[in-house]
Amino acid sequence: MQRPLAALADETFDLIIVGGGIFGACAAWDATLRGMKVALLERLDFGAGASANSFKMIHGGIRYLQHLDLPRLRASCRERSAFLRVAPHLAHPLPIAIPTYGHGRKGKAFLGTGMLLYDLLTLDRNRGIADPARRIPLTRFLSREEILAEFPDLPSEGLTGAAVFADGQMYNPTRLTWSFVRSASEHGATVCNHIEVTRLLDGEDAREAAGVMARDLVSGEEIPIRGRCILNTAGPWATRVLAGTPGVTPPRTTFSRDTCFLVRRRFGSDLALAVSARTRDPDAILSRDARHLFLVPWRDWTLVGVWHVVYPRDADHLEITPEQLESYLDEINWAYPTLNLTPDDITICNAGLVPFGENDPDARDLSYGKRSVLIDHERQGECRNLVTLIGIRYTMARGDSARAVDLAARKLGFRTARPPTDRLPVHGGDFDHFDALVAEIRGRLPSGDAAVAESLAHNHGSAYGEVLDSARGPEDLEPIESTRVLPAQIRHAVRNEMALSLADVVFRRTDLATGGHPGDSVLDHAARLVGEVLGWNETTLTEQRAAVARRFDCLGNWLAAESLPKGAST
Repeated sequence: MQRPLAALADETFDLIIVGGGIFGACAAWDATLRGMKVALLERLDFGAGASANSFKMIHGGIRYLQHLDLPRLRASCRERSAFLRVAPHLAHPLPIAIPTYGHGRKGKAFLGTGMLLYDLLTLDRNRGIADPARRIPLTRFLSREEILAEFPDLPSEGLTGAAVFADGQMYNPTRLTWSFVRSASEHGATVCNHIEVTRLLDGEDAREAAGVMARDLVSGEEIPIRGRCILNTAGPWATRVLAGTPGVTPPRTTFSRDTCFLVRRRFGSDLALAVSARTRDPDAILSRDARHLFLVPWRDWTLVGVWHVVYPRDADHLEITPEQLESYLDEINWAYPTLNLTPDDITICNAGLVPFGENDPDARDLSYGKRSVLIDHERQGECRNLVTLIGIRYTMARGDSARAVDLAARKLGFRTARPPTDRLPVHGGDFDHFDALVAEIRGRLPSGDAAVAESLAHNHGSAYGEVLDSARGPEDLEPIESTRVLPAQIRHAVRNEMALSLADVVFRRTDLATGGHPGDSVLDHAARLVGEVLGWNETTLTEQRAAVARRFDCLGNWLAAESLPKGAST
């Protein structure tokens, strides 16, 4: 895969999708399957914004039982099942324990009744999921002794046991986003990262756009891209895409900065743990006393979160203050006193902007966003061939993007039925059993390393052969020191996955730095491999290493800190 700048300038597209996060990626896959000529444009890198910084959960909607919002519960369950079907290498069940105390709303009877009702409402949750290891199990209950065996230092006063339900978890959100991008590309979509849409092009009709004007952020070249319809999926940057367009009013959307972080500790249990936070859900009809914070096993670390705060600043200035980080640590330590987490325990922070509910400025118990924002600008008396979709959460990307493409299809006169993207495997997802895939890969690795084989199976699935074919010799199939990443994966990312910077490679195409700093020598090795393919000089190598180093400052504006080498090409 190469960046198709010439094709962008020469073609007239049916649908131009602006924004290559998970919502734009799913929309491109869906629209391409309907026979549309699609262009997918991303200003940063595919999945670099909120998609990369999610809590890595695929929510099945159990929380909406508290709101008695059964349509939203059912929709979330359908989407979780869809991810488990179409991307079995990147999505798997995650068991979550909620400790129970006493006999009231914190007790086992109250919580268990709700969970069993959820089981009944989602009886079809495993339909079409071939691998038993990818199926969501029924609720189960633990005694006091059993939950203390899993978490011995859990606050024990009044503890009666725990209820355990399962949700979904992503192995790697950016690879999952990439799988949809790659699938769209393989079926004819023209996809390009590091290209910024600066404005809509005026059409002959004052109420229609003729396409978009874009700027290649590598060369600085301005490129007019022609299209019959435009789908704006730029998330918190969606208003910027529309700004300055005559007759179009950008949506007035409140955003939350959702924050979580990884810590070096890993509990002995494979269960995630929900602990009571200090705030309540003001929208809940049936609720326990407080919202939950989660301690979630993810690879070799524990993922902690999520904290929400109304964020009025520009999306390009996504920062966490020292005071906020201190308050987050204080709350999780209050909820689970024996943790005693400090800033030194944090390996990496994740934060992204998502639509939020309407709240008073001084509200403590915040109302969260409930649904994606979908706007048909024609119905507002504005641009006829413009649709905006601002996604609410990763889980809903496939279904909500299909609704947006439905709108675009009607405008374009496409009569093709909505494709079955809830059943069609995405790139790498065409296999039945994950363990069998790992064994197959292990047999093809010179080292036979089980951990490396499992990592390859997760990140590349049934397409792992592309990586092995990228190796220049046996040394490219030996993992880089203290990691599970092969040099061949780095070469493959640059040659075949549009990675243009070191950050693209280490944060979004491989596992090198998704969980924290892998060590200077590892980053030096990776930089040399990327630079070898892209022809970097020593100055560029130094600049790229510095840009990656800035990402590990939890309080820094890490998206703005990333830089592209000028004149790079693949």
